[in-house]
Amino acid sequence: MFVEHEVFIGLRDVAVNNKVTNTALLSYLEDAGGVHSNLVGYGLREIPTVKRSWILLGWRIKFLKRPGYGERITIKTWSRGIDKLYAYRDFEILDEGRNVIGMATSKWVLLDIEKMKITRITPEVQDAYTIENKKVFEELDLEKLKEPETFLNSTIFVVNRSLIDVNDHLHNIYFMDIANEVLPMEVYRNAELNDIKMMYKKEIKLGDVVKAFYFVENGEHVVTIKSEDEKILHAVICLS
Repeated sequence: MFVEHEVFIGLRDVAVNNKVTNTALLSYLEDAGGVHSNLVGYGLREIPTVKRSWILLGWRIKFLKRPGYGERITIKTWSRGIDKLYAYRDFEILDEGRNVIGMATSKWVLLDIEKMKITRITPEVQDAYTIENKKVFEELDLEKLKEPETFLNSTIFVVNRSLIDVNDHLHNIYFMDIANEVLPMEVYRNAELNDIKMMYKKEIKLGDVVKAFYFVENGEHVVTIKSEDEKILHAVICLS
């Protein structure tokens, strides 16, 4: 099943260059996936009934052309593959002329909310989503991102209420906002960073204090998000 979700890019979704931000893009992709899950009976409203919730493990996103303020874009999404534990969802970003201006892939697991454990994806769930034989990247799985051995600078970030999701965790899109806080200003303001890789490792909760570490190598900007005591790795984000 292919599902489409149309988006108008508003003022809150753009940066000083009037181009859509990566945080806004993540929210568009998330909403499109949510539309699909709602249609097949495994959306947010069905969680209390089915006792299952999707947990995001990572992203790979690539812009070919970054859209800007006032444009209407369409997010096209589909289930690309499901095995016993992992589900893969792909996306295309279409401009008003139906040209592909970006693509993304994501990796998910299914959480049993009663046992709070990862559970196998049953044939019933697979059948509901209708797998499509189409992929946007050659690689079938997401690259495992490595934490750099050193860093150039760091910052401390306190998680407040406005960033918490329905699972009482830091909403996955706001990991990007934490990354933005540690990027050098010239990179944050001037680099489009159209190739995005994100790997989530451990949830962050309300009131947690985290540290973001920045490193750059061969044109790739790497942000590592860790607990305040640096013992827990929460996420690795690579931007180029």
